Amino acid sequence: MAKKSKVLPRVLVVDDETDLADLLELTLLKMGLDVVKANGVALAKTLLDSQRFDLCLSDMRMPDGEGLELVQHIQARKLDVPIAILTAYGSTNNAIAALKAGAFDYLAKPVALEQLRTLVKSALKLDTPESPASLPTGSNPLLGNSPALQYVLGLVDKLARNLAPVYITGESGSGKERAARLIHAKSARADKPFIAVNCGAIPENLMESEFFGYRKGAFTGANEDREGFFQAANGGTLFLDEVADLPLVMQVKLLRAIQERKVRQVGGVAEVDVDVRIISATHQNLSKCVEAGKFRQDLYYRLNVIELKMPPLREMGEDVLLIAQAVLQKIAARHGMRPPVLQAEALSALRTYDFPGNVRELENLLERALALCDGEQILAEDLHIQQTEADKAEAQAANLGDTYPLQDYLDRVERAAIMAALDKTNFNRTQAAKLLGITFRSMRYRLDRLGITQGADE
Repeated sequence: MAKKSKVLPRVLVVDDETDLADLLELTLLKMGLDVVKANGVALAKTLLDSQRFDLCLSDMRMPDGEGLELVQHIQARKLDVPIAILTAYGSTNNAIAALKAGAFDYLAKPVALEQLRTLVKSALKLDTPESPASLPTGSNPLLGNSPALQYVLGLVDKLARNLAPVYITGESGSGKERAARLIHAKSARADKPFIAVNCGAIPENLMESEFFGYRKGAFTGANEDREGFFQAANGGTLFLDEVADLPLVMQVKLLRAIQERKVRQVGGVAEVDVDVRIISATHQNLSKCVEAGKFRQDLYYRLNVIELKMPPLREMGEDVLLIAQAVLQKIAARHGMRPPVLQAEALSALRTYDFPGNVRELENLLERALALCDGEQILAEDLHIQQTEADKAEAQAANLGDTYPLQDYLDRVERAAIMAALDKTNFNRTQAAKLLGITFRSMRYRLDRLGITQGADE
C-alpha cells in the first residue's frame, strides 16, 4: 500500500517587488513550506477564494491596491487564513491599521529573515506540542456565565489567534492579569515564557536595566551580564501591568523597543532582536493621561491596538456566587481544610454587595470569613460586609421567594424599592418620588398603604 504523502503548509506571498518575493519564497521553501506568489491584490483575492492557504504574507502598497484590502477580504469572507503585512521602515501607522483590521502580525522592510521565520512558525504553530496549551496555573481561570464575561471570553479566543498588541482596561482587582495569562495560554506561544511586570513597582533609576538587561561592568554592582524582561520573554508574551506609571523617559525607550523589536543592554554596544507579544494593562484612563501630558500619544496608539475591557464584579450578576465558591475552595485548600458552606444569608450579602475592590476584595472578605467562622458554615456576619439601608432593602427584594401570596409578594418588592429610594435621598419623600418616577401624591398614597411613616416633605 502506497504511503500517503504529507500535505505541506501553504503560504501565499503577495508582493510586486520580484526580488523580495523571490527571497521570501526561497526562505519559506527552506522551511519545508509550499509557496504560491501573486504580484498584486487582484490576483491574490482570486487565489484566496479558489485555493487553500495556511498563511498569507502581503506587501502593504502595490500598484493595484493595498495589503489592507486583503486583510479586509479575508475577514469579510471569514477565511481561516492568518495574514501578516510587510510595511516600509517606520510606517507604524500602517502596521497599526493592519492589526486593527485583523492582521496576524507585521514585518518592517527590509525584512529580517530570522524575524520572518519566527513569525511563520508562530502563525503555523510549527515546532509546538500537539497537546492543547494548558491554562495558567496558580490562579483561577475566568469563571462565569454572565453576558459580560462571555463577551470577554469570546474576545480572548480571537486575541489568542493573532499577535496584535492588547490593552486591557478595568478597575483594580477585576482580573486584568488573569485575562492576559489566558490569552497567552490559548495562543501559539503557550509553551514560551509569560513575563508579568508591574511598571509601578520598579524604581525609575533601575527601569532601563530591568527592561533591557545590562552588561558586566556597566555600573557599580553589575558583576555579570544579566538579561532584562524583554530577553526573558523572548518568543513569548510580555505583560506590562500598570503601564500608566511608566515615566516619560522610559516610555520613549519602550516605544523604540516595541517598534524596532530590538533592545540594547545597558553598557552594551550591539542591539539584539527580540520577539515578544506585548499585552499592557492599567486601571487608569490612559487617554486622559495622554491629554494631561503624562503618557506619550505615540506609545498609547502602539499599545492600544485592540482593547479588552474587564467587567467589574458588580456587573457579573450570579457569577459572583460562582466565583466566591471557587475562591473559597482555593483559600481553604491553602490552609489544608475543607471549605465551609456559604449560608443563604451570606450568599445574599455577597450577591447584593457593590465590591468596589472586585475579586481582590472578594478574596479578602472570604479569607477573613474563613478565620471567623465555626469551620462548618459561613454566616452573613462572618463576612463583615458594611451594607447601607438601600443594600439591605435590595437584598430583601432579591431573597423574596414565591411562597407568599401574590399581593404580599408585590408589597414586599414595592416596600424594598421605596425604602431604597428613601435611603438614597436621605428620606426626602419628594426627591424619592422623582427617583422612582412617580408623583408625590402617588408616593404619599403608597407610604400610607404600606405603613411607612419615616421621611419628611421637602
